[in-house]
Formats: sequence, structure tokens, C-alpha cells
Amino acid sequence: MKKILLHTCCAPCGIAIIDEMKTRSQLTVFFYNPNIFPEDEYLKRKAEVIKICQEWGIPMVDMDYETEKWDKAVVGLEKEPESGARCLTCFQFRLAKAAEYAKQNNFDYFASTLTMGRNKKAEAINPIGLALVEKYGVRFYEENWKTGGRQEKGRKLTAEKNIYRQNYCGCKFSKQ
Repeated sequence: MKKILLHTCCAPCGIAIIDEMKTRSQLTVFFYNPNIFPEDEYLKRKAEVIKICQEWGIPMVDMDYETEKWDKAVVGLEKEPESGARCLTCFQFRLAKAAEYAKQNNFDYFASTLTMGRNKKAEAINPIGLALVEKYGVRFYEENWKTGGRQEKGRKLTAEKNIYRQNYCGCKFSKQ
């Protein structure tokens, strides 16, 4: 069974993916989202991911809330529109951390739930993951998680389990 590290941005985006992958891989959920603002929002989202992982017995890696590092990464991109250069930088920032962790901890693959987001495009996110393969030497599990009825399944599971569903992507710029 392949050992997969799944970067998870939030429970609504991750729940159907975690449910699908938990039986066909040795799955570990990776929570690294220093972009989420404010901190109480970050803690709400993290708590929901923890709840799913605990209920299903999935190991979870909880990384630090490194907002200062994220803020530095997006300097100069503050006025970018949603899905613009700031978002691409944010995806790269978080996926690089997942790839680095996967390499250091002998995972076969790293993956991300980011392509499940309603405003996130697999065509933008997957090339970032694939580019990190060369740098870190760990394979990227490329997928468009919106396909195959997964969004509907995610909405259903989120409602059934009374999972908190946020109303913005996460950063202070998307909140505005």
C-alpha cells in the first residue's frame, strides 16, 4: 500500500478525499495552512480536520501556524485578484512544505485537497505539485478532486457530520 501525505486545507474540501483514500493507501493528513486569517478561523478549520481524522483513525500532522512566513511570501501580491499570482504563490508555499515533510518522512507521494475547492483549478495547482517533485524527490499524486461526484459526496458528508463550512478561501485578502 502506498504511503501518502495529504495536505488538507479544510474539512469540507478534504472529507470526501480522506474517505476515498483511507482504504486504498496508508494515508496521513497534513494540516499546514498559515494563510488562514484570523487565527480563530484557523483554529475552527483545524478542529474540524482533527475531528474527521480522530473519528476515522487517520494519523494527522499538525504543522505550525507560521503566518509571518506566509505574509513574507506574498509581499507585493496584496492587490492581486482571487485566483491570481498571490493564490499561486500560496499554493506553492503550502505544497512545498508538504513535499518537504513527505521527503523527510519517507512518504511515497504527497497530495493536496486544494483542487476540491470551488474556486480552485486543478490546471493551476497540479503543475505546482509536479514541479516540486524535482526539488524534493517525492512523487505528487495528481488529481482533480472535483470529478467523479466527489464534491456532492463532500457536501453530503459535511452536512451529515455537521462540519463547519467557511464562506471564504482563508487569507485576509479573500476575506475582504
